[in-house]
Amino acid sequence: MTAMHAPASELPIRLDKASVVVRGNPILSEVSLTIAAGPPTILIGPNGAGKTTLLRLLMGLIAPTQGSLSRGWRQSAGPAHCAIVFQRPAMLRRSAAGNVRYALDAAGVPRAERAARCANLLARVGLAELAGAPAKRLSGGEQQRLALARALAKDPAVLLLDEPTASLDPAATKMIEDMIRNIAASGIKVVMATHDLGEARRLAGDVVLLHRGRVIETATATDFFTDPHTAEAKKFVAGELLI
Repeated sequence: MTAMHAPASELPIRLDKASVVVRGNPILSEVSLTIAAGPPTILIGPNGAGKTTLLRLLMGLIAPTQGSLSRGWRQSAGPAHCAIVFQRPAMLRRSAAGNVRYALDAAGVPRAERAARCANLLARVGLAELAGAPAKRLSGGEQQRLALARALAKDPAVLLLDEPTASLDPAATKMIEDMIRNIAASGIKVVMATHDLGEARRLAGDVVLLHRGRVIETATATDFFTDPHTAEAKKFVAGELLI
């Protein structure tokens, strides 16, 4: 499949003291962060740290209550050339191929190209033999791979993933992680949330630690796991609970 990624001006995505407040409750507080091209950026932190909200903010599904978000050289809260896969993606009441064709249609792919693109995407995520199977009857790992195929139908420059291997068995987890590596190697910027330190070690180019809605530490994966600077990061890397 020929990739048609967005121009480099999509990146970096910059957050400048961005806060998100919902019904008076601060979910993210003064987050300043730059998402640049390169290997995957992995968001880690305990449940409730704000990882999902940060992904939704990067996707443009919500806007900062305060602060700003910019993409490349332009101010924007719109999704532009981003795609997102949630932890529990909803499957349309169609076949696996029908789900991908729907995504291709939504992405504006010409009708004459959809069959070939659909076949390529299903092959890319290892679902070619299940093209005609009802999407809702696929296993959890298969549904997550199908969700990846739908996201890739948009030819995103940035792919946002919210704990894509949660609740999957080791074999399914390895398949998803291998696909994430291949996606990143193709030039797509991956930003992924996980609470699994082992997964973060395996996939991260750089790490962002969140706790109570704040960015506690950002570093390359090597520096973060070998020489964390903050007390919270040292505790988290040591397997201690952050409360």
